[in-house]
Amino acid sequence: MILGIHHVQITIPTGEEARARAFYCYLLGLEEMEKPASLQGRGGFWLKLGDQSVHVGAEDGVDRSRTKAHVAYAVTNLEAWGRRLEAEGIDRITGIPIPGFDRFEFRDPFGNRVEMIQAI
Repeated sequence: MILGIHHVQITIPTGEEARARAFYCYLLGLEEMEKPASLQGRGGFWLKLGDQSVHVGAEDGVDRSRTKAHVAYAVTNLEAWGRRLEAEGIDRITGIPIPGFDRFEFRDPFGNRVEMIQAI
């Protein structure tokens, strides 16, 4: 039986951890959590998000800008998030409407697709 989602993983190019932390920890405000010692030498870092986590792994040779794969973050004040991202030069992409939700998408600095979604 599947109980829920434990974590999701996105990837960044090898060696881009500082830039990824600036985006995910400082701009988006996600909290970094310690990786187990057995995985610390593999690059990347982990983010705590409620009872789940987002693992940011280091991987080369991937064109992240060509995939629909993404993480959707449930947010409050979707419009404020849009303005905050646009102030950093990040373009909002309007998604196909989903009944009961407002949302938009964008690409992180590495090409990963990201969604912000708010129940209405």
